[in-house]
Amino acid sequence: MSCIKIRLITDADIPAAIDLLTGGYGSGRPRSFWEDIFSCLSHRPLPAEELPRYGYVIDSDGELVGILLLIFSTVWENGKAKIRCNGLGLYVDPAFRMCAPQLIKKASDFKEATVLNLTPAKNTFRMIEALSYVRYCGGLFASIPLLGRASREAPARVVDVHTKLDVRLDPHDRDLLLEHADCGCISLWCITPQDAYPFVFRIRQFSRVPCAQLVYCRSVDDFVRFARPIGLFLARHTWHVVVLLDANGPIDGLVGKYFPGKANRYFRGSDRPRLGDLAYTEIALFDIGP
Repeated sequence: MSCIKIRLITDADIPAAIDLLTGGYGSGRPRSFWEDIFSCLSHRPLPAEELPRYGYVIDSDGELVGILLLIFSTVWENGKAKIRCNGLGLYVDPAFRMCAPQLIKKASDFKEATVLNLTPAKNTFRMIEALSYVRYCGGLFASIPLLGRASREAPARVVDVHTKLDVRLDPHDRDLLLEHADCGCISLWCITPQDAYPFVFRIRQFSRVPCAQLVYCRSVDDFVRFARPIGLFLARHTWHVVVLLDANGPIDGLVGKYFPGKANRYFRGSDRPRLGDLAYTEIALFDIGP
C-alpha cells in the first residue's frame, strides 16, 4: 500500500514539480512558464519565515502527484500590515483527486492570512465553497475611461512610476508600484495638488479585445474620479482604450458593459478583499486568469 502525504515543496522538488505542472496544464503553459514562476518565488520576500516559499505537494512514495503553488505577500491597509495568501497553481493527478480538498485546505493553515482563490475552475466552485470560501466578486466591467465624465477638480497629471517627482509619496504604494512594474505591469501615479494616487494595470486580452486590467488602486472610486486622464495616458502610451475592472455590476460614472460570471473570485479569512486590489496575485505578477 502506497504512503501518501502532503508536505512542503522544497528546492529539491522543483524539477519534478515543474514536470507535474507542465504535464497537468498542457501546452498552454510551457515548461519555461513554470520555471520563471519558481525563479520569482525563490527570490520574493516572505512576510514571515515560517510561511511556505512555494506551497505544498502530494507525495506518493516519493513521487509528486499533486501540487498547490502559493504566493504569500504583505499588503498594507490604512497603515497596517496584513498577510495575503494567493493560490497560484493547482494540479492533482486524476488517480489522487480525492486528496485535492486536503491539499487546498493547507492554504488555510495560517489563520492570520487572508486566502484568495481568484481563478478557480467552474467545476471546483462547490468544493471550495464547502471549504468555507466566500465569493466576493462575480464579474468584470469593461470600461472606456476616455468617455468618463470630466472632473470639476483641477486637472490631474498621470505619470509612469519611474518619473522623478517632487511630491510626497506613500512608501508602501511606491514599493508596490515598482515591484509590479518589474513584473511587466504598467504602474502609474495620478498627481493632484493634494495627493499622489497609485494605479497598476496589466495588459491582456478579454474576448479577443486588447485591454488593460486594473490590478491595483486604493479605491475604485479613485479610478472613476480620474478615469479620463488615466484613459488618455493608456491610449497614448499603450494604445489600449478598454480597461477591465472586477465588479459585481455596472459601475456608476463609467461608460462600458458588465459581464457577469467572467471573474468568480473567492476568499477565506476575516478580511474581505476589496474590489480594485489584485496586487501580488497570479493575475498581477504572472498574467494568469481572467
